[in-house]
Order: sequence, then structure tokens, then C-alpha cells
Amino acid sequence: MKTREFYFDLPENLIAQQPPKERGTSRLLILERGSGKTEHTTINKFPGLLEPGSIIVLNNSRVRKARLFGTSENGGSVEFLLLNKTEERTWRVLTSKAKKQRPGKTFTFPGNRSGEIIGIEGPMRIIKFDKEVDDDWLDFHGHIPLPPYIRREDTREDSDRYQTVFGKSTGSAAAPTAGLHFTDEILEKTRKRGVEVRFVTLHVGLGTFLPVRAEYLEDHEIHEETYEVPEVTAESINRAKKEGRKIVAVGTTAVRTLESSWKEGRIFPGRSSTNLFIYPGYSFKVVDQLLTNFHTPESSLLMLVSAFAGKEHIFNAYNEAIKREYRFFSYGDAMFIE
Repeated sequence: MKTREFYFDLPENLIAQQPPKERGTSRLLILERGSGKTEHTTINKFPGLLEPGSIIVLNNSRVRKARLFGTSENGGSVEFLLLNKTEERTWRVLTSKAKKQRPGKTFTFPGNRSGEIIGIEGPMRIIKFDKEVDDDWLDFHGHIPLPPYIRREDTREDSDRYQTVFGKSTGSAAAPTAGLHFTDEILEKTRKRGVEVRFVTLHVGLGTFLPVRAEYLEDHEIHEETYEVPEVTAESINRAKKEGRKIVAVGTTAVRTLESSWKEGRIFPGRSSTNLFIYPGYSFKVVDQLLTNFHTPESSLLMLVSAFAGKEHIFNAYNEAIKREYRFFSYGDAMFIE
């Protein structure tokens, strides 16, 4: 299957540049994956769409202020996106003007830090700082890593709105965006509906947001991302699967975590990593329903939802969303595939 089969035209004005004025007010397109039938509502009605006894699984990773600006020896400004720490003072990063960023180049950063590029791994660079760069330092000197299709600088509001209300473990270089729709009230309504709320952690990195550049899907390799499934989550899901109750994933990262941790007919708890690439033809073992945002053309996320609901149903739903002027991507509206 060719990557270009997952391209679609999207009017630029439908790419959400700001979060909705109030969290929990986004529109929600409901897609019945068996028939392709669609309905329209709002995200605050979402709890009422869930079957009592279901389990809803959310990714509680928090976004790190992973975007830094460094100054090179010749005075040029270079943007860095910190992906993950490899050892003391050393990080995997993406950079602007990547081809120019070779080992041996040094940079100065705000807050009395400097760093040297010491290696290259595919699209990533390895940088070693002269002093430790931790989350406390990044909270002061870093920026929220808004995706490039949001064409503005991050603001103080993004520090709150580009995080989920249930985020707990810092480590993501992008938000698990389906979770951004939830408020404490929506979570409480979900529990009162008789739905168990459980969490996993997958720190969002290249595996989630790197574009698919291969001509054929089968040639695309996803970078590994770390995840953790708590024991209580694994036990709840395993019990529900035996009893025929539905598992509802919030976001593609929750899907990949659950499907990656399913082995020998059950979910295994613990920490691990995954490079699972889900595209049409994949057979889902765990997830029965999915709440997700609208994804970018030719992305692995669009391929995942196409595997879940069928490519034709997804593209028909996307066309309908465009006609009805839904907001797309990270700060946009949502889709519930049931």
C-alpha cells in the first residue's frame, strides 16, 4: 500500500491554531466503524456514549518544555527539540537546519548552558550539555513544543492547554492530544456512567509524530517509544476481556501501548518500549472503541485509525468533517470510533 493513498486536501483555515476557548467544548464526530454511519455531537456528551462496564484507557504522559533555542559559534539561531535523555547531560534531539549540525559544533543556551553535538542517529543528533538539563531547568528556559502546523509562538496559555488535566509523568515531546478534551467533570461523568478509568504512560516521541516518508507503508520504520502499563490497568483490562466488556482507548498512543503489551492472550504490566506500526491489515487484539483527533495527511496516526475503522470509512468521515468545518489536528475537534 502506498503512502500517497493517505493524502487528503485540507483548507488551511481548518487547522486549529488555538485551543477552544474552554476545555471540553469541542465538537465530536461519531463514526460507526461497521457501517460507516456518522453522527455529530460535542465532547461533553462523550460519557453518555460509553457502555457501563467498559474500561477507558488514557495516556497520562505530560509534555516536557522540550523546545530550546541555541546560538551557534557564528551567531546563528538553531532550534532544538529534546526527545529523550540517553545518559548524564546527553540527549537525543531534532534540530533546525539539520544537515549543518555536525559532530563538533557547539552552542550556547539560555540559563548559562552550552552543548556540543557528539553524534548522529538517523534524523536525530546527540548533544552533550556542559551542565545537567532537567525538567526544572526546562520549565524556566524551555518552550512548549507546539507542532509546526501551529504557526505561532507558544504562550503562557499553552503551558496549561497543551497538557491533559490528568497528566502525571513528564517525558513527552508532543501532547497525547485526544486527552486534551477531558475535564475533571467529564472524567467524573465517565465514572458515574459505570465506566472504569485507567491509565497507561507512553512518552510521545518520533514514533508518533515523524512523517511517513517511505513510498510504501511496509518500508516505514517507527522509532521506539517507552511505555508503562500499571498492574491495576492490566488486571482491569484482562478481567474485562474475559467478561466481554469493551476497552475504549483515548488516543493512538493508548492504542499502541495496549496492543504492544498484549502477549499470550493477556495484557502484561510493566515498562517496555514499542515500535509497533499499525496500518490497514492489522488485527486488533485489545481495543474495541477509540476516541481520537483528526490527523495529518500521510501520517502513521491516520494509517492507524484507517486500520481500526477502514480507510474508506475514515476518508468519508474526514470529508464530512471538512464540509462541516470541524477543527483539525492537535487543538482541533475529536472523533469517536465505535
